[in-house]
Amino acid sequence: MQSKPLRIGTRGSALALAQAHETRARLMAAHGMAEEAFEIVVIKTSGDQIQDRPLSEVGGKGLFTKEIEEALLDGRIDLAVHSSKDMPTVLPDGLALTAFLPREDVRDAFISPKAKTLMDLPQNAVVGSSSLRRQAMIKRLRPDIEVVMYRGNVQTRLKKLAEGQVDATLLAYAGLKRLGLSDVVTSVLDEEHFLPAVGQGAICIESREDDEATLNLLAAIHHPETQVRLDAERAFLAVLDGSCRTPIGGLATVDGDHLSFKGTILKPDGSMVHDIERSGPVSDAVKIGREAGEALKALAGPDFLGG
Repeated sequence: MQSKPLRIGTRGSALALAQAHETRARLMAAHGMAEEAFEIVVIKTSGDQIQDRPLSEVGGKGLFTKEIEEALLDGRIDLAVHSSKDMPTVLPDGLALTAFLPREDVRDAFISPKAKTLMDLPQNAVVGSSSLRRQAMIKRLRPDIEVVMYRGNVQTRLKKLAEGQVDATLLAYAGLKRLGLSDVVTSVLDEEHFLPAVGQGAICIESREDDEATLNLLAAIHHPETQVRLDAERAFLAVLDGSCRTPIGGLATVDGDHLSFKGTILKPDGSMVHDIERSGPVSDAVKIGREAGEALKALAGPDFLGG
C-alpha cells in the first residue's frame, strides 16, 4: 500500500480538471483505490496567465506545460495530465509520455447562433479562434470571413460568443463532450475536409521515466491504440517543427494492424495548402509519421512558412 497520496498535476481550467478527474477515476477503478489515495495539484501555467496575445508571440504551446514539468522534475507531483495537442514534440530529459487514455472524438465543433455551418455564415462574418490551424482552414474555405484572436478557456469563449463579440467559434468537440457541453454544438466539422490538430481528443499522462511505482500504476489504464496513433502524429509534427506558429493538421487512424495517416500544412492566410497521405503497419507508426512530414516538407518547399 502506498503511504502518501499520488499527486496528479494539472492546469486549473474546468476542462483540465475534468481530464485529471477522468484519469483519477480510471486509476481508482483499475486498482481498487479510494479517492483519498490521490491529490489533484493545480498548477498555474504561463499559457493560462497570458491572455492578451497569441501564444505564437510569447513562446508557443510549451507555455501550457513548462511549470507542470518543473513540478514533475522537482518531485512536487507524481504525474501530469495534459491535452495531447498542447504537448511540445521535445520533452525535458527524464520525462516521458507514459500513458494515453482512449481517444475521444477528434473533430472540431462549429458553434454559432447565426448559422448552421461555417459555409452558411453571412458574408464577412466574424469568427473567433486562437488556433492558427483553424484560422487558416476557415480562410481557406471562406476568404471573406474575418478571423479574430480569441483566447481563454472554453467557458470564456462561449461567454464571448453569447455576448455577440463574434458570430461563431470553433472548439474541440472532445473538450465540449468531456465538459458535458455537447448541446452547445451547432454542427461538427468533417475531419476529411477539416483535419484536426495533432493529438486532438487524446489525454496523455507525463511522468518521470525512472518512477517505476507510478509507471506500474499507469500501465493498467494505458490505451495502446491511442499511443500508436499519437506516435505517428507527433513524429509528423516533429519533422515540420510544429508549433503555434505553424498551421498544421494531422490524423492517424488504425484498422487492425494497419495505420493510415493524413497530414496537411497551410499558409496562415489559407491561400495555399499541401496534403499528404501515408499508410503501413502499426509497428511503423513513427516511421510513417516521419516520412509523411519529410514528404510534405519537400512538397511545400523551404519558403512555404515564410522562412
